[in-house]
Amino acid sequence: MSEKEPRPGGELRSGAAQNEGRLKAFRTTSKVEVDALYGPGEENSRLGLPGEFPYTRGIYPTMYRERLWTMRQYAGFGTPSETNERFHYLLDSGQTGLSVAFDLPTQMGYDSDDEMALGEVGRVGVAIDSIEDMHRLFDGIPLDKVSTSMTINATAPILLAMYVGVAEERGVPHEFLRGTVQNDVLKEFIARGAYIYPVEPSLKFVTDVFEYCSATLPRWNPISISGYHVREAGATAAQELAFTIANGLEYVQRAIDSGLKVDRFAPRLSFFFSADRVFFEEVAKFRAARRMWAELMHDRFGARDDACRLRFHAQTAGSSLTAQQPLNNAVRVAVQALSAVLGGAQSLHTNGYDEALTLPGTEAARLALRTQQILASESGVADTVDPLGGAYFVEALTEELENLGYMYLKEIESRGGATQAIEYMREEIHKSAYLHQRSIESGDLEVVGVNTYQDEEESLIPEAPDFISLARKQRERLETVRSARDDAAVTRALDEIQQVASRDGNLLPVLVDAVQKRVTLGEISHTLRRVWGEYQPQ
Repeated sequence: MSEKEPRPGGELRSGAAQNEGRLKAFRTTSKVEVDALYGPGEENSRLGLPGEFPYTRGIYPTMYRERLWTMRQYAGFGTPSETNERFHYLLDSGQTGLSVAFDLPTQMGYDSDDEMALGEVGRVGVAIDSIEDMHRLFDGIPLDKVSTSMTINATAPILLAMYVGVAEERGVPHEFLRGTVQNDVLKEFIARGAYIYPVEPSLKFVTDVFEYCSATLPRWNPISISGYHVREAGATAAQELAFTIANGLEYVQRAIDSGLKVDRFAPRLSFFFSADRVFFEEVAKFRAARRMWAELMHDRFGARDDACRLRFHAQTAGSSLTAQQPLNNAVRVAVQALSAVLGGAQSLHTNGYDEALTLPGTEAARLALRTQQILASESGVADTVDPLGGAYFVEALTEELENLGYMYLKEIESRGGATQAIEYMREEIHKSAYLHQRSIESGDLEVVGVNTYQDEEESLIPEAPDFISLARKQRERLETVRSARDDAAVTRALDEIQQVASRDGNLLPVLVDAVQKRVTLGEISHTLRRVWGEYQPQ
């Protein structure tokens, strides 16, 4: 039987026909041409050793042989009580760090009873209105024993203040608090849109967190500079690399301009990247990111070696998940997770296979975590340091992505840096997103279950939580908080916030004081809106 003839009992599948000859040209998402064979090249001379500058092969000499990456599953929906249940389930299942997803009103600075929050409370994350919600969110969880990451940006300083306030009310010393607040507002202007205030006061707010953490929270990461959301918006791997580093350089310069010493705060900077669909490109991207950041920090700011290390969290690509044949997503996630591990991630989130349809169910969340655990315990990939180091293809691709990254970075800097190049980066992402979608629709980019190997059966949509009931509970709890607090103390606290914001002082100490008086997130955000105004896109 020839390969072109259908097998008995069925017709020739479209995918089988497409395999003949495969592609005329092989390219990564960044349009890097992939050769059929690679051999030794000049790029191998820049490798160095793991744990040594410029950290191409990893930021620690022993990497996972000594300590595995942190398994930090992203979770949050509805009220703090429901999310707390999921946290306990994940910790009991072997998760080693927490990662909080906040709902859209919380991200945008609105309380749950604000008319702007209608229909959005608890839908894409947990609703947090007051410090009482933060207490419920971490009920039964020892803050001095767990590392917590909070994916929050425009309102990041307020949520950090609540976390610190909870710790103080529980008697947990500041030096025991470990975690990260995303606090990356530039990528909101560039890619995501969850901004509140104009660029300059937004960046001042970010710097306040740098300053506060340097002085008060020695084990806390004051920012997670996020390429993930840039990639999710449609950027290529090279654009994700360059735009993220450009934003990082802006934050470093702002912190230095405020009077902070680079060697004091830079060791606590962290990054957040996507682990996307093209396996070797993602591995190379992580390697290129470390090398670029190390060399830029050393050359531009004179940072010592430990302040040049790029530590990063990775998340498998949400945009790669498909509603069609959702179980295929489990395979996608496993491959993407492997790229993050072989790329040297410090922590990792693996998506649930059902996330293109709904909030991840218990089974999907468990399987996502088990994917990491199998990689760590059964695959052997964590047994040696940088197992792909010296691979001709990987090293050549690392070099190519680095060159593309510097090309974009040069263009950004010719425009005056990240804050002046917001529109440029936004437009480049839009172009890439458009071309990506066109390639799927044309069939040039194969997506199994979507444009190849399709099934006629429709995917079952899981039952969604009762968000109306959850929102009602949240509003009732908010009203209870307001009715029990000292209104005069609240007024004084808001007045102080307004005064400090008006004179460009550091807001974190007064925010911690305010939230402990049960001032709400929305009340603080509206006070700052009156002082700073709101960002208006050009």
